[in-house]
Amino acid sequence: MLLEIKGLRVFYDKLEAVHGIDLHVDDGELITVIGSNGAGKTSTLNAISGIVDHTGEIWFDGKRIDNMSAAEIASAGIIQVPEGRRIFPQLSVMENLRMGAYLEKDKKKIAERLERSFSLFPVLGERKNQRGDSLSGGEQQMLATARALMAGPKLLMMDEPSLGLSPIACQRVEDRCVDINTEGLAILLIEQNAMMGLRISSRAYVFEKGEIALEGKSSDLAAMDEVKKAYLGV
Repeated sequence: MLLEIKGLRVFYDKLEAVHGIDLHVDDGELITVIGSNGAGKTSTLNAISGIVDHTGEIWFDGKRIDNMSAAEIASAGIIQVPEGRRIFPQLSVMENLRMGAYLEKDKKKIAERLERSFSLFPVLGERKNQRGDSLSGGEQQMLATARALMAGPKLLMMDEPSLGLSPIACQRVEDRCVDINTEGLAILLIEQNAMMGLRISSRAYVFEKGEIALEGKSSDLAAMDEVKKAYLGV
């Protein structure tokens, strides 16, 4: 088991946003989390990354990490692609990518990761000298994902990567998630496009009001009437 969460609670001052959930991700899995806005999905990712107050146990790659700093958690191999992309708009594509590799000192590994990024996202290689804010929304999402991959993660956490994108850009996001996971990288994906998330993942969790309402094989959840009605528009 790569990631295991036990009894996670997340707090914003006195407000409890996540109410004692259990969740796990195995090596090489692509796991999707779906749910309405305010259900606790992003709060869970932020707790794993160590950037919000929380209690409970978080284990990663055999080590307990819930008392580690955000920098230590990133160094351990958990990298998050935040909602809204949050690239460095005034930096070039290449500078953004190099910022993703700030923990890596091996120049050969950095070069290999750059080559991989440009292979996954050819448009970034074509526009490597352009400023980040000159890219389209879909291209900025590619850049945010590639920047995260530059850190050499063991677990990639993606928060709403298709949000606000055109159908064509959404398809590209879906394809790249599959490609990255096929290479063996575990992905924990929060996705407002529930149909897409369930289609590409092996297992899924449905969050409601800070709790896990349903969990299981993605194909099984996609066939449930309550999931169809609430999240798939069927």
